[in-house]
Amino acid sequence: MSLEGKSASKTAGDKMAALDETDKNIEMWKIKRLIKGLETARGNGTSMISLVMPPKDQVARVNKMLGDEYGTASNIKSRVNRLSVLSAITSAQQRLKLYNKVPPNGLVIYTGTIMTEDGKEKKLNIDFEPFKPINTSLYLCDNKFHTEALNELLEADNKYGFIVMDGNGSLFGTLSGNTREILHKFTVDLPKKHGRGGQSALRFARLRLEKRHNYVRKVAECATQIFITNDRPNVAGLIMAGSADFKTELSQSDLFDQRLQQVVIGVVDVSYGGENGFNQAIELSSEKRLISKFFEEISLDTGKYVFGVKDTLMCLEMGAIETLIVWELFDVERIELMGPGGKTDVKHLTPEQAKDSKHFKDKETGQDLEIVERMPLLEWLANNYKRFGCNLDFITNKSQEGSQFVRGFGGVGGILRYTVNCAELEEPEEHEGENEMWSDDDF
Repeated sequence: MSLEGKSASKTAGDKMAALDETDKNIEMWKIKRLIKGLETARGNGTSMISLVMPPKDQVARVNKMLGDEYGTASNIKSRVNRLSVLSAITSAQQRLKLYNKVPPNGLVIYTGTIMTEDGKEKKLNIDFEPFKPINTSLYLCDNKFHTEALNELLEADNKYGFIVMDGNGSLFGTLSGNTREILHKFTVDLPKKHGRGGQSALRFARLRLEKRHNYVRKVAECATQIFITNDRPNVAGLIMAGSADFKTELSQSDLFDQRLQQVVIGVVDVSYGGENGFNQAIELSSEKRLISKFFEEISLDTGKYVFGVKDTLMCLEMGAIETLIVWELFDVERIELMGPGGKTDVKHLTPEQAKDSKHFKDKETGQDLEIVERMPLLEWLANNYKRFGCNLDFITNKSQEGSQFVRGFGGVGGILRYTVNCAELEEPEEHEGENEMWSDDDF
């Protein structure tokens, strides 16, 4: 996300009360992009303000605090630093005037003067409501922006808990982004069913049921100890996995903490227990499932798949894409140009191609084309995917499947609603120069 003074998220008036999973992923991606840009920004002196207001904070209180800070900053001896700090405080006050009260999820403001790559000063003003409540109160005036509160917001939301339970034992783990952690595991020795008859059969059955019950109780107690902190779940969601009916028995048991039952987002069958079961559960509940479906469409030769910038955008315009898949670090730019007579053209260029001036000249006249709009294609897709009636999923290249998608398919593609033959829809060759697209071979 470019640091051009735009809000990184929807404002309070536009934000929906509840986000679905796709929208939440989009908002998280926007915050990640914002953090990346803010962390690299540097100022000349202590002229960069980081202001975070939690929900139910008072705008009047912060206004008073900024007024006091303005008075204190007026005594700074260095004229250049004094003017920069006063300007940043004034900008923060102006941003705060846009809000009668703090939005339901809190308010984040970044203002100040940053140094550009060519050594020039540039004013930056950003204000937005986070996609979920932020419980940090912060005011810092420094030579850099402080994004710790935003990082904690993402980290807490990315963390998912796993309980892998079968007849040999249980494992408790978490998944945060691509980092998996085993928190606790134990084995159990349960009596097997047997064919003995007579009076001992009922006693053996009763002992077996009693040990199963005690096993479920132990797992439920461990789950509460591990996944409950300060009387609330410390994970965004909980996945129950196992190779027998233990996981279902646990999830429906009265012994299982009600607070954890409310965050159970899936119950999956796995073929193994322990660490192998943990890995399999992650595969069934993460991005691997999405990419595996993409690869399955290819292996079955259904024609219900697309990849590469040109074909993907063509299918997107047709409304044929059901799920759009994009690498979260995809760095192709979308550049809208205007030529002679007001004729517009859209090009999609890699960073290397964008350095070549020939892409910004009219082929017939050689005149420079006017840049109407320029932004990362990834950001344009995040802002416009809903127009095309599809879901948008970001993937990383840290898993084996994700890396294969990025290296083999250019990092962008989709699963289609119906078969599309992109080759038949290609424009005649003589017209291709009029709307030059980024070639998949150039990636």
